[in-house]
Amino acid sequence: MAGGGREAGRSVTSKVLAVLGAFDELHPRLTLTGIARRSDLPLTTVHRIAGELRQARVLVRCSDGRLRIGTRMWELGRLAENLLPDLARPWMQELFAETRENVHLAVRDGTEVLYADKVYGRRAVPIVSRVGGRLPMHPTGVGKVLLAFEEEWFVSSYLSRPLERPTPYTITEPGRLGRELAAVRAQGYALTSQEMTLGSCSAAAPVIVDGRAVAAVGIVVASRRARELPRLTGPLRATAAGIARSYAEARPS
Repeated sequence: MAGGGREAGRSVTSKVLAVLGAFDELHPRLTLTGIARRSDLPLTTVHRIAGELRQARVLVRCSDGRLRIGTRMWELGRLAENLLPDLARPWMQELFAETRENVHLAVRDGTEVLYADKVYGRRAVPIVSRVGGRLPMHPTGVGKVLLAFEEEWFVSSYLSRPLERPTPYTITEPGRLGRELAAVRAQGYALTSQEMTLGSCSAAAPVIVDGRAVAAVGIVVASRRARELPRLTGPLRATAAGIARSYAEARPS
């Protein structure tokens, strides 16, 4: 079949999605070769699709020759359902005003956390998360909260996977991580210490609606201020509860 065995049975749509799916938080800019490798598509196919996506402003070429996601994707993304971030932002802004630290909102997307919104200031500690970006669940505060409040079968399945270890402090042992998730569920919040990024710690609380964690709100501080995190869990949980009430009242019946 023309195009090679890797294309067998794949529709045009699936190939386009594979090209776009090659980009993520850790790979925001890619060469054509990099896209081909990460999408498992032949280079000739990637070259053709990337050219069409550039014409449509879905992809743009950077000064170094690599490609990145273009503004057209942002425009389309703004048309998606945006109820939760819009309702959560006033609560997040209040928490930021009180703490002056990064505040972000995340939801579960498969086995990752998807960052839906973020409120931050230039003096706050730098963080790797960005709106629209994805990170693993187990090393992040928001991810641990979302994982802890998932159904037991999902947690068991997640813990049975090979787990990434972004830093030496990341907890990847299934038994230890399982015990921590049980503690998170019991206390209603999660704390992390340099598990996703060296130099930063986080706290997170679930946004519970009808007994389900529809999202998580988190706050990130520099590791030298880790002792302050327990003090921030009160305002953090109040923010999560406020978001939950707003969401429950505003969502369609």
